[in-house]
Parts: sequence; C-alpha cells; structure tokens
Amino acid sequence: MNTEVVAEPAIAMELARRTRNPLRKLYYWTLHWAGTRYAIPALFVISFAEASFFPIPPDALLLPMCFARPKKWFVYAFWCLVASVLGAIAGWTIGLYLWHAVSGFFFHWIPGFTPERFEKMSALYQQYGFWIIMVKGLTPIPFKLITISAGACHVSLPTLVVAAIISRGARFFLLAGMVRAFGEAVKPFLEKYLDWVLLACFVLLIAGLFALKFLPH
Repeated sequence: MNTEVVAEPAIAMELARRTRNPLRKLYYWTLHWAGTRYAIPALFVISFAEASFFPIPPDALLLPMCFARPKKWFVYAFWCLVASVLGAIAGWTIGLYLWHAVSGFFFHWIPGFTPERFEKMSALYQQYGFWIIMVKGLTPIPFKLITISAGACHVSLPTLVVAAIISRGARFFLLAGMVRAFGEAVKPFLEKYLDWVLLACFVLLIAGLFALKFLPH
C-alpha cells in the first residue's frame, strides 16, 4: 500500500503528468486533492465512487489528509465511511438491476465463468454474504467488486449496509487513528504491515462476535 504524502497539489499533478502508467496517473490525480481546500468533498466523492466504480481506494487520499492535519482524523474517517456506505448501496443497486442485462457478456468472454459457477457463487453469498462483505471490506481488494457482486447475488440491502459500516468503519478509523496517535512514525509500519493489522482486527472482531453469541451472560 502506498501512503506517500505530497504536500503541494502542483507536485502531485507534475508526477501525474510524468508517469505513463494510467493507474499511477490516476493515483497522483487523486492525491493532489489532499493539498487543496476541496480535500473533504474530494474524499467524499472518491470514497463513494470506489465502492461502486472507481479503481483508486480512498486510503490514497485519506492518509495524506490525516498526515497533513492529524487533529481532523475523526472528521476525515467519518466522511470517508459515510460516502463508502452510500457508494456500497449504489454498487449493490448496479449489481441487482444490471447483472441480468450484462451477464451474457461475462459468461462469453471470461474463461471458466459459467452460469453454473455463478449459481454456486450466488449460493455462497446467500449463506455467507455478511462475512464475505466484512472480510473484503477490511482488505485492499476493490470494494466495488464486492458490492456489485452482492447485488447480483441478491444479498439483502440491510446485510450489505451493516457489514459495510462495520468493516469500512474499522478500516478507515483504524488508519486515521494510527496516524493521529503516532504521526509520521507510523508511515513505514502502515506500508509494510497494513494487511496484517487489518487481518488481526478481523480476527478480534470475529472472536468478539463469537463471545457475545455463545458465551454465557
């Protein structure tokens, strides 16, 4: 995961101009908003879009904003979460209403992806949809893939919303909170161990839910 901080929007745009990699170009374009007065609106839009169609995760903007103004970490994480959940609903709606119109294209062009495989995937979503969304929502895997799939597989909207709030909230508030608590010192740690931290949070979350459900009160 890249958490680099570019203080000046002009520097980020210059980096975007120089690179030939389209994803890096889009990344630097996203990053340049952190140094402008439109940082929060841009964070909201990008977080919403990432949960439904945009390829760059909101972390790319959230972290530089938190490094620049650590005291506003809670505000940034909050708006990131709200937008991501709204974007998840949009992605779910896309999957629910457009899948049958475009499914033939995917069955034809993706090797091994057959209606039978989709039915098996749909059955898994029906049974474990909440946990699938929870796990994927904590990881760097593009969230839109999960939200659109959840809609296509007819996972209930309340299930999606609750799982998205918990998983995305845990991710954004953890990242922003670590920046607030440790400042620049945490940057190398996030770059190297972020996935392990998120996995540990997920394990602790599952353990907590298990304890609430099965242990005597």
